[in-house]
Amino acid sequence: MAQLDSSSAHSSSQEFVEYYAEKSVRSETIENFRAIRAAILRVLESTQEAGHKYDVLDIGCNAGTQCALWAEQGHRIHGLDINEPLLKLAKERARASGHAIDFRLGTAAEMPWPDESMDVCIALELLEHVADWHKCLKEFARVVRPGGVMFLTTTNVLCPIQDEFNLLAYSWYPAALKRHFVRLALTTRPDLANYARFPAVHWFSPYVLKAELSRSGFSCRDRFDLINTSTKGLLAKLVVQSIRAVPLLRLLGFICTNGTMLLAVKPRGSNR
Repeated sequence: MAQLDSSSAHSSSQEFVEYYAEKSVRSETIENFRAIRAAILRVLESTQEAGHKYDVLDIGCNAGTQCALWAEQGHRIHGLDINEPLLKLAKERARASGHAIDFRLGTAAEMPWPDESMDVCIALELLEHVADWHKCLKEFARVVRPGGVMFLTTTNVLCPIQDEFNLLAYSWYPAALKRHFVRLALTTRPDLANYARFPAVHWFSPYVLKAELSRSGFSCRDRFDLINTSTKGLLAKLVVQSIRAVPLLRLLGFICTNGTMLLAVKPRGSNR
């Protein structure tokens, strides 16, 4: 896979900043973040009393929208991003809203927080862009407290629908062809990857990522496990229950679903 470094100079381009600044305030973005918050709290509140305030870390916090949503509920919020212009925008928005959020400029591979200092560690659409995703996962696990959670979204090689490259069915391209388009995105065609300085170079499946986290002792729930069936009609409940019960249906669900989503719970008593 392509090795990404600071010479790949699109992440702070005006196009990139404007694209993600605008995307961060879209109604669908905010609703998605609220759904993520609700899913995480359902898991945490199964062992904690409702209303408990958590230490929450948003890795790759972008313009700070998700941080703000958690801050609205009184949680202690920390945000990390490598993109200075977007982080500056996040700080400005937080000040304007009266939110006290600890924003830091830095990398997901070497984070400034102590061991076991966070209850929630969120990394959305990040692992596919880093040079060493194994190192990042270990770093995420380091800062999560026992009983805390990691919430991850990333690429899904099983599904032909994807948002990383403006190319049809790119998920299914062979590795050599993917490397070719990554090189183009880093040189003459940054628009192919939405002007990202670090285009997606890692393509996961829910099975691979779950196995990696399980080896570190985490218990994992995928997108179908996280669906709140209490809000669904009878037919939707039956569909979700069938997917959960039948491995082949779960696989078909992954093939039809853009992206990998996992919530991983760190075991209590763990010192990983």
